[in-house]
Amino acid sequence: MDKITPIEFNDNKLILIDQRKLFENEEYFVCDSIESVYFAIKDMVVRGAPAIGVAAGYGMYIKALSLDTEDIYAFRSKMQEAADYLESSRPTAVNLTYATRRMMAVINNEWNNVAELISALNKEAVAIHNEDVQANKVIGENMLSLLKNAKSVLTVCNAGILATTAYGTATAAMYLAKEQGKQLSVFACETRPRLQGARLTSYELNKNGVDVTVITDGMVAHVMSKKMVDAVITGCDRVASNGDTANKIGTKNISIIAKRFKIPMYIACPTSTIDLGIKDGSEIIIEERDASEVTHIRGVQVIPSGVKVFNPSFDVTDHDDITAIVTEKGIAFPPYDVTLKVL
Repeated sequence: MDKITPIEFNDNKLILIDQRKLFENEEYFVCDSIESVYFAIKDMVVRGAPAIGVAAGYGMYIKALSLDTEDIYAFRSKMQEAADYLESSRPTAVNLTYATRRMMAVINNEWNNVAELISALNKEAVAIHNEDVQANKVIGENMLSLLKNAKSVLTVCNAGILATTAYGTATAAMYLAKEQGKQLSVFACETRPRLQGARLTSYELNKNGVDVTVITDGMVAHVMSKKMVDAVITGCDRVASNGDTANKIGTKNISIIAKRFKIPMYIACPTSTIDLGIKDGSEIIIEERDASEVTHIRGVQVIPSGVKVFNPSFDVTDHDDITAIVTEKGIAFPPYDVTLKVL
């Protein structure tokens, strides 16, 4: 694969490819404070549940370095405030809280001194990063086992390299197929309002030689009715214990249409995205973003002033419309309230 490095950590700084600027410009955004990490997550400099989690882990470590105290109890209190602060940036993505809670679990252990604790936090942040790299490839291998006869797949948003740290989740099988000489053609939904499919998924797949065709979000039923799609693969931001899955707005539409045309709907995610603490999708907080994302495209106003806008960033796909949930620890099939627990 052509090297795309969405996340690096060097010299105690988090370095992110600025996904707001892609595809036109490959620029990097440097975070050296927890405030800059918060901004990067909130403003979608970095995006995609796994990548957000990795960024949050490093954000916690950066905050730890900034604290001027030798009192472990005071340190813990400040770090809990930091965790709460980061978690408020994007409430739907469970990987964010997964990372902050892992860092807090380290903090809440017994330590001889703050310096020893900070060293342990560095190791934990790096571990979160490395685990995502390993998970991506295994997810791809597991997904490929379900795609033996598939020639063409459809995806939405960007659950690729840019949303993770390596192969991506939804795109991992696409990259592995190419490496193995088994080209998969990909339909990438443009993904309004921020166009992650058109800007990001097409950018990285094309850069790596994967056959990709961008379609508008309203074309899904048409291409499926023409038998142009063999399977749907999407990432996700949170999976409830019953298999209900939150992903980019429009995913629910795709799942309903796929079921109508008897096309399998696969969710690709690391197990860190599965939240067994919630019963079903009704408990998932759906982030609502600023109206300007809908009223303007790349700075150009496309909706008359004064018109109301509703802009939820995610929707919840019903577990009954999902064929399988593919993780690094195996593939879960219905009933998800049983199979997700044994991964």
